[in-house]
Amino acid sequence: MTETLKCISPIDGSVFAERPVLSFDEATAVAESARAAQAAWAARPLKERIELVMAGVAAIGAMNDEIVPELAKMMGRPVTYGGEFGGFEERATYMAGIAEEALADIEVGEDATFRRYIRRLPWGVVFVVAPWNYPYMTAINTVAPALIAGNTVVLKHATQTLLVGERMARAFHEAGVPEEVFQNVFLDHDTTDALLKARAFDFVNFTGSVGGGRAMERAAAGTFVPVSTELGGKDPGYVMEDADIDAAIATLMDGALFNSGQCCCGIERIYVHESLYDAFVEKAVAFAKALKLGDPLDPETTIGPMANVRFARTVRDQIDAAVAAGAVAHVPTDPRDDGGAYLTPQVLTDVTHDMEVMREESFGPVVGIMKVASDDEAVALMNDSKFGLTASLWTQDLDRAVAIGDRIETGTVFMNRADYLDPGLCWTGCKETGRGGGLSVIGYQNLTRPKSYHLKRLKNA
Repeated sequence: MTETLKCISPIDGSVFAERPVLSFDEATAVAESARAAQAAWAARPLKERIELVMAGVAAIGAMNDEIVPELAKMMGRPVTYGGEFGGFEERATYMAGIAEEALADIEVGEDATFRRYIRRLPWGVVFVVAPWNYPYMTAINTVAPALIAGNTVVLKHATQTLLVGERMARAFHEAGVPEEVFQNVFLDHDTTDALLKARAFDFVNFTGSVGGGRAMERAAAGTFVPVSTELGGKDPGYVMEDADIDAAIATLMDGALFNSGQCCCGIERIYVHESLYDAFVEKAVAFAKALKLGDPLDPETTIGPMANVRFARTVRDQIDAAVAAGAVAHVPTDPRDDGGAYLTPQVLTDVTHDMEVMREESFGPVVGIMKVASDDEAVALMNDSKFGLTASLWTQDLDRAVAIGDRIETGTVFMNRADYLDPGLCWTGCKETGRGGGLSVIGYQNLTRPKSYHLKRLKNA
């Protein structure tokens, strides 16, 4: 059993932070205290819960000057980008704004004899397992609406961003959210597995790898506890012959390489109409070459190290295998590429779907570009994936984009944009990307359970 979790900084390989894990008994006590506090929290007026959650959000904003360099040290994102508070606040604010309507009773009908309606009730204790790549924004997607809906929350954050959950809990407690209502825990895999098997929680939200999602589902099997997952991705972009090529380059290449390519909905493969292909590749390579690889604490750095040496090794292996199979790598190795976490952003052409780099999730700063002759060819290639999170379509024709989007096996269809999470839309996926849906009205539906009321009035005798 793991006794201590250690965050290894990608900047220099040093131990940046470490925390002891809870034993099963200690973790069970946390879950039980959350359960004991839930009814009183749900009994508070909705307006009060919203105000407390938004006060917690504001408290995180007040810490941003500390958070930005802390994130750079934990997972490598350059300080020049200023952290995640903009998206963190946007998502929480939107969910707070729609809460009253989203959680309102669904009136079915009332007459002299019957009143019928459906009420949304909190599940109880929500367990959130959050990832390291956007550690604040991914966590708030569930934490804010879960608390607003009347659930209590237990948050387990990724080891790579070990301090994020601790900081979030402290901010929310300082804002007035009771400690038992929102708790951060440090757990190893065995204890997490045992808690799920013991039905310590009433709803599980997991964002992470496909393997991690399978482990969550296996642990919860037979407990009938809902498990919502957002797992891998291999998101495509399709640039049609009528696209604004400069806009497509700016957005798709940023979507491919921002955060060192470590984005849930990052662009990992691009299909370009043959009429624009050569110009697109030339501009894409120029975009990648213009990035400055280096120390994420340096304000001049625009692409930092990957979060962990082993993540970078996976991407290097994919690139090397693709080149050995005939792909062309267009970006020379950067002198700051150390063979470890610091990795040259790469653009590959002459790639095929026989190559792992076009099939398996890379989650790093590499993108493959293929030439296509038609919409049918592009759709077939986009669907030739075991993942389905987002797809980005580039055209001047909205109707064409909708028609193509209807054919793509994905959770979100973008037109002339990419790599953005709109809190008004359901964040969801299909195939091995997982199941469930966060944010939007549907997010509230998933974080509550329906309870039907069928009330009959008896006439006086």
